Amino acid sequence: MFLTISTTGTPERPATDLGFLLHKHPDRAQAFSTAHGTAHVLYPEASAERCTAALLLEIDPVALVRRGKGKGRGGAPDAALAQYVNDRPYAASSLLAVALATVFKSALRGVCAACPERAASPLPLRVEIPAVPARGGAELVGRLFGPLGWASVEARPVALDERFPQWGDSRYVQLVLEGELRLADALRHLYVLLPVLDGAKHYWVAPDEVDKLLRAGDGWLADHPERKLITTRYLARRRGLTQEAMNRLELVRLAETDDIEVEALDNAIGTESPTEAPTEAPAEAPAGTSGAPEISGTSVGTGHGDGIAATSSLAESRRAAILAALREAGAGTVLDLGCGQGQLVQALLKDARFTRVVGVDVSVRAVTVAARRLKLDRLGERQAERVSLVQGALTYTDKRLAGYDAAVLSEVVEHVDPPRLPALEYAVFAAARPRTVVVTTPNVEYNVRWETLPAGHVRHSDHRFEWTRAEFRSWAEKVGRRHGYGVSYVAVGDDDPEVGPPTQMAVFAVGATSGTHEAQGTRDMHETYEKAGRTG
Repeated sequence: MFLTISTTGTPERPATDLGFLLHKHPDRAQAFSTAHGTAHVLYPEASAERCTAALLLEIDPVALVRRGKGKGRGGAPDAALAQYVNDRPYAASSLLAVALATVFKSALRGVCAACPERAASPLPLRVEIPAVPARGGAELVGRLFGPLGWASVEARPVALDERFPQWGDSRYVQLVLEGELRLADALRHLYVLLPVLDGAKHYWVAPDEVDKLLRAGDGWLADHPERKLITTRYLARRRGLTQEAMNRLELVRLAETDDIEVEALDNAIGTESPTEAPTEAPAEAPAGTSGAPEISGTSVGTGHGDGIAATSSLAESRRAAILAALREAGAGTVLDLGCGQGQLVQALLKDARFTRVVGVDVSVRAVTVAARRLKLDRLGERQAERVSLVQGALTYTDKRLAGYDAAVLSEVVEHVDPPRLPALEYAVFAAARPRTVVVTTPNVEYNVRWETLPAGHVRHSDHRFEWTRAEFRSWAEKVGRRHGYGVSYVAVGDDDPEVGPPTQMAVFAVGATSGTHEAQGTRDMHETYEKAGRTG
């Protein structure tokens, strides 16, 4: 199989700089051993005006059969082709992609000590590959390469036999790409898309292939309109790996949209096990609470709760208050928006009246930990049908969230930058529009009761703000009026006569009348705690 990369230049910026970028001297022909044959690099032309580098990959059919057993592991993807007579030595496939990554390793990374400015700048490039298997035809080739900045994508179908035109075209195309791109970007496109077009790989697709895909797809794959097809085919249709890659690509896309780092979105949890509560900011519990500190609750992008203030009894009180509100509302299907490590989802599943529970979090790590906490892989069939965990950002509308009885935003809003709150409000109250929405958030007035919290500090470093009771009610009333919800308020935790409770909760109900009240379910919750010798 054969590939050429050509560029043009001037006396000031000679085309032969391509040799520096590829780390292969134009005056020498070089050979490199691969697992399935030999890769040759040579330059058919090399002048200041035009330079062409060629990669010729000679495949050893015997080595191919010995090292790969069966379809997708070295054998030809067509069962009708024999082991020793097939298209693998001639058609561009994952074999050529691996040779590119091996022979042009530094160029693929965009590294060039001799010409760093040329490596970082677009070049006029022309890439030609005589035979590319295209499962999807020339139209698919255009859909894959077209959005990547190539000025021209030409995929000429190869006839089955030129002597018999009535036989039609084969599934192979002659591929010619032209445009001004960085050489590293062009090589990455080929590395990913050649096996995608072929629809097969010559080696076993292991979990580390996800990392390879995301490295090569950095800067272009997350926004590609065909990213799902690319991901699915590149990972040999392995469902678990494909889902992992899609989740990570979605994080990249969201981070680019908000102009922030991926780590700022996917920071819901540390490295703790699901059964251990992190203790980032341990502190003595104030009067009226007990137990070790616990960062619990959920968030849109962080999964953090009150941090210093979320003692275990307060976290339990909060979950109990939420459950009481959902029971009083008669909710059967519930969304836990910003589910974090899945504590609330776990509590919901213990009550049979909640027939469908969906946890949503932007953090892939949080969803993974929640799945381990819930033991999703070991649930019985009936229980597994009741619960699911999905990755998604709450500041974007999501059709998967429509049609539920209730949604919970527990310790979420304070993790959202204020300019993004209207987007969250619209996504939840207008687009998803459950009948009931329960929102909890810290009461900043209560912070003075935390002896180890410095004055003026919020309870957790990721909190963008913390509201007073008046500010929270002002926000809630505006949201209710805009979207047709009545709002009632519940104090969670020790209701201090001077500064109020540590956690404030609003229950939004479609068409209800706004006001402050203590719901029957909440009174039942308090009675339960009193019987157990505890108070909220």
